[in-house]
Amino acid sequence: MIKLTYIYLPLTFLFLFQSCNKNVDVLKIETYQDKILSIADTEEFLKTQMDELGIPALSLAIINNGEIVYNNALGVANITTQIEVGENSIFEAASLSKPVFAFFVMKLSEKGIIDLDRPLYFYLPEEELGRDERYKHVTARMVLNHSTGFPNWRWFDKLPEDSELERGDFFMINDPNTVFTYSGEAYQYLARVIAHLNFVNMFELDNLFQQEVAKPLQMQHAYFVWDDYLYNNKVFGHKEGKPRKRGWGAGLPYQNSKIFNSAGGLQTEATSYATFLTSIINRKGLYPETYAEMLSPGTEISLDDPNYIEDGITSWSLGFGLKPIKNDTIYRHGGSNTDFQSEFAFSMNKKYGYVFFVNCDKGNEFNDQLERFLEMANE
Repeated sequence: MIKLTYIYLPLTFLFLFQSCNKNVDVLKIETYQDKILSIADTEEFLKTQMDELGIPALSLAIINNGEIVYNNALGVANITTQIEVGENSIFEAASLSKPVFAFFVMKLSEKGIIDLDRPLYFYLPEEELGRDERYKHVTARMVLNHSTGFPNWRWFDKLPEDSELERGDFFMINDPNTVFTYSGEAYQYLARVIAHLNFVNMFELDNLFQQEVAKPLQMQHAYFVWDDYLYNNKVFGHKEGKPRKRGWGAGLPYQNSKIFNSAGGLQTEATSYATFLTSIINRKGLYPETYAEMLSPGTEISLDDPNYIEDGITSWSLGFGLKPIKNDTIYRHGGSNTDFQSEFAFSMNKKYGYVFFVNCDKGNEFNDQLERFLEMANE
């Protein structure tokens, strides 16, 4: 049986919280369909799902009316040691890193540091990418809406047939700006361009991210490179019910804790990430016209793409998948480093959403149940 820890707010803090946020009722949660959920029912649902799915630890936040109305950390950081998680325990965000980095890029574009439609080649040509001349036409916009033609990762994607390339050699699978090609590889190239344009290395780039995004948006815990806080507060990942060696979560040969990984390196927890989402929902931190550009449908998703089949996503904006439902659009993104998984979904119209992180490979199953519980499932 997994030991669960429930974190309750002291009454004195609750009083202060309510007095400072009079429009937020922290004693209730609403579903997307406006049904009222009690804290007790919500936590019973979470406990049941964690037990049934074998989830060691969960970090979750729910957003109502553009505000965080529920956040909690449940379970254990390591099923062997039974170390309990707390509200500041850190999880790997995996691909939920991408929307945060997209916001970073949009912020820098507002300052004129990067032009979204200027080929990245003119900022930073790279010899290894030159194996395919088509890379010279790739722009930041194409990176953010996944239309670069790059593979997800050259180290793992299938090499083109009849090629003489070796594992790790760069290649492209489509012409730029033609079809949806989800790519972490492209995000990482854009990160190198951003570092180059700001005269910093890939470790120092996190300092710029803290300055431009994390601190202004009040994300308490959001790290793209190693921070001393992580040493004592990062939880262990689990796969097939067994804890993995605690590390940085790097899956690439060259990746380590000192390299800014824009595609999957963010280390965070649900409250900090939900703070980022509320900034998006309330259109804070960027100009109105920038938000309009960032959130508009971009690259179309084909009907045979897993993003459409599994999640109902029909297009990709600059950082987000778009799922149309009756009278609304749900913005969403998932992440998986196998032993860490995560997901978020939110509605700009209803200012509603959620985000969670788990330290195991059961995130997809949990998300299916959570969507139904919060009445966001398209059924």
